[in-house]
Amino acid sequence: MPQYILKRLLGLLPVLFGITLAVFLLLRLIPGDPAIVLAGERATPDQITALREQLGLNKPLLLQYFAFLGNLIRLDFGNSIISGIPVIDEIRSRWAATFELSIAAILVAIVLGIPAGVMAAVHKNRPVDNLLMSGSLVGVSLPVYWLGLLLIYLFSITLNWLPPSGRLSIENGFSFQPITGFYVLDALLKLNASALGDVLSHLILPALTLGTIPLAIVARITRSAMLEVLTQDYIRTARAKGLPDRLVVFRHALKNALLPINTTIGLQFGTLLGGAILTETIFSWAGIGSWVYDGILARDYPVVQGGVVFVAVVFVLINLLVDISYAWIDPRIQFR
Repeated sequence: MPQYILKRLLGLLPVLFGITLAVFLLLRLIPGDPAIVLAGERATPDQITALREQLGLNKPLLLQYFAFLGNLIRLDFGNSIISGIPVIDEIRSRWAATFELSIAAILVAIVLGIPAGVMAAVHKNRPVDNLLMSGSLVGVSLPVYWLGLLLIYLFSITLNWLPPSGRLSIENGFSFQPITGFYVLDALLKLNASALGDVLSHLILPALTLGTIPLAIVARITRSAMLEVLTQDYIRTARAKGLPDRLVVFRHALKNALLPINTTIGLQFGTLLGGAILTETIFSWAGIGSWVYDGILARDYPVVQGGVVFVAVVFVLINLLVDISYAWIDPRIQFR
């Protein structure tokens, strides 16, 4: 196992190199000049030239890329062009918010998606199956920004049940001091029931919005995996022994269908980390996604580069953990 992990980590280096190159070049193709944005429209050409020289934007692209790569090796993401705050500090203060939202979204997908997929497989080609699969198709098709605005209008403005944005209300924000940055965990550690209820109420709408597409995908993959397993000989044998149908489905069938489901959940969780930009922007969620979005609008190269590289590293590490988990799910799997 250690040799396999080391081999996989070494294999990730070319992937990360390609990601840094793609991010660096694509950012330079976006119209706009960070120096003009920072200096303002009334700045003179001399002032813009001086600012470009100060930011290192006047150097050839190859030299800029090598400087960027060298800084990354030293874990130096640079400073934001707009705010001047070190990018690594911004990542430290924001990553927990994005992870908390992504964990909540993937829990929504798991808790609702797996039972829906199992139920659809057990009732194949029946009204329940058709209804669930039609719902999953709608879930995949709904644009995230439209769904988020619809949920805000319905539950926040019309019904006034849930807050429309933020992670914490103003009254709790002054007294609540986070420990880890995961507000749900911090409220539990502090035994603060009021803050916990407030945090959860702020988390529901963005988690539902972000978790809709993974929920639909998990449900469809679960159905496909279950349909394949339910035709196996050991399932027929278990039923022939007189085992209750629920025991056959959940202990024998679902357990053997977990590998593709586990892969899908891992990939979807990694996708959520990078795909939370729209959700965080709509709900004013102070995470990496909304921060990178603001950096794109401001042509803040260090912010966008640092945010994308961080998410990419986390994504590939999650894929590695998913691969390692196969041996835990199925002991027959051997890594070499």
